[in-house]
Amino acid sequence: MKELTEDNLAEVISENDTVVVQYMAGWCGNCRLMKPKFKKLAGEHENATFLLVDAEKNPESRKLAKVDNLPTFAAFKNGSLVNQVQTNKFELLKDLVDEVTSN
Repeated sequence: MKELTEDNLAEVISENDTVVVQYMAGWCGNCRLMKPKFKKLAGEHENATFLLVDAEKNPESRKLAKVDNLPTFAAFKNGSLVNQVQTNKFELLKDLVDEVTSN
């Protein structure tokens, strides 16, 4: 799992088949609660790229999933948004990851 350091998520998505993103912000308590769960899933799915994206510092990256609430998790496959979920429930995050990595 990596944290996006530039506002270049579109580039990362184009370079990787499967990308799962946690949009977060430093002030977001639920984002901090979900981060270790997101990291755990990243360790279980080596066939996908897992990224943390600060939604406030990366406005262009944020637009790719139409983020309007945090935390938002978005799954991209072959350059396109497959699905996204705004949640603090591990089960919903796991379902999203399973949906995009089950091939």
